Amino acid sequence: MQSAGTAVTGLASATRKFFRRVLPIMLVMLVCNQLNRSNIGYAQDHLQADVGIGAVAYGFGAGLFFIAYAIFELPSNVMMEKFGAKVWLTRIMISWGTASFLMAFVRNETMFYVLRFLLGAAEAGFFPAVIFYFARWVPAGQRGKATAIFIAGSSVAAALSGPIAGMLLSLHDVLGLRGWQWLFGLEGLLSVAVGIVVFFLLDARIHDAKWLTADEKFALSRAIEEEDARHSAGSGAGSVKINRWKMLLNPQILLLCGIYFSVQLSIYANTFWLPSIVRRIPGTTDLSVGFLSAIPWVCAVFAMYFAAKWQDKAKSKRPLLVVALLVAAVGTFAAAVATPVLALVFLAVAAMGFKSASPLFWTIPQSGLHPLVLAPAIAIINSLGNLGGFVAPFGFGIVKEQAGSVVPGLFALAAASTVAAGLVYFLKERKAPGARGAAEPRPGEEAVPEAQSRLAAVGSR
Repeated sequence: MQSAGTAVTGLASATRKFFRRVLPIMLVMLVCNQLNRSNIGYAQDHLQADVGIGAVAYGFGAGLFFIAYAIFELPSNVMMEKFGAKVWLTRIMISWGTASFLMAFVRNETMFYVLRFLLGAAEAGFFPAVIFYFARWVPAGQRGKATAIFIAGSSVAAALSGPIAGMLLSLHDVLGLRGWQWLFGLEGLLSVAVGIVVFFLLDARIHDAKWLTADEKFALSRAIEEEDARHSAGSGAGSVKINRWKMLLNPQILLLCGIYFSVQLSIYANTFWLPSIVRRIPGTTDLSVGFLSAIPWVCAVFAMYFAAKWQDKAKSKRPLLVVALLVAAVGTFAAAVATPVLALVFLAVAAMGFKSASPLFWTIPQSGLHPLVLAPAIAIINSLGNLGGFVAPFGFGIVKEQAGSVVPGLFALAAASTVAAGLVYFLKERKAPGARGAAEPRPGEEAVPEAQSRLAAVGSR
């Protein structure tokens, strides 16, 4: 039996090894995920020229991904619990890689819609599976750090997607294939290959990990088992079932849904339409568009880092969230009225705002909602807010088709971010546990397990 000192040392050592060995694998998977999710943004003009997919059809297909994602996320999570995160992550990667690969053969709008829907269905459950894997391998004290690094990696992945897409589009007419066919085909095959490799690199259980010593395995397993025991003890048989439909009538939850919807509008409008906006710059090529499109996402990475540091010191997160949303609004508005070159600069400012707003936002429900309703509330906020992933690209497609430009869409995004900033001041924050007047659990109700709330919170980027 381990001594207390040996157990602490073994736990710390095992956690460090996880961060060095497993987290990089997860980040590679995240890059593949971003490549296959957003590559149509760089192929848009080529799809219109070669296949006849116009702005409205493109926007609808881009948004259709999120409809499928929402439909299949819960069933995917159920299957993950049955087969385990390792097997399910492998299945997800191979499935979305296959769907992306088939995009290289798209011939009409209907096929485009079907494949985008299948891609959303294939990707559903990816983030919850990753967070669930963290919950099985990382002790609670370090789980937030692992999750934060993984979420921040989405901006790095977005920054890499542009240059990679630009280089692949430059393979036009190589072996008789269009550049966009190389883009979808190679990025799809990459995900399939990584999915197969991941199956052999990831371990399903702590005791299967050959890279951990016996003491490290014991210490890590014991820490996770003790956390599970505490969570189980907190959920008595007399716990109350929460009606999610009634929760939709809660003004605070409605406010949170509206704010998150606005954040997602900005994120996905830029994900799918930024390359089109950059193409307005005279003299750009597929390669230069790819590299220039990376600039806003690189700026967002640095902004998220500093926002996280300020967040740790702030007593209230609401003022920081307001600032982030207003920065997004000002940057987007300025991009709408600026020259093409300056528009890229202002979109970088906007990205610093709306990407920083996303992690800042998720601290608000945790401090403003009662712990007993936190997990189901976050699931509702996440589901409804992610509808912005459908509305933004589809709405921009309609605007471009009717007005011949996405500028009116940028004005709408700026307005949405401004309204969201105003809504933040109507949100309530609970006092810290132990403070006078702090909310206390009601008899018979269960506390929300930390892993469950984290899993819900990061169900989508």
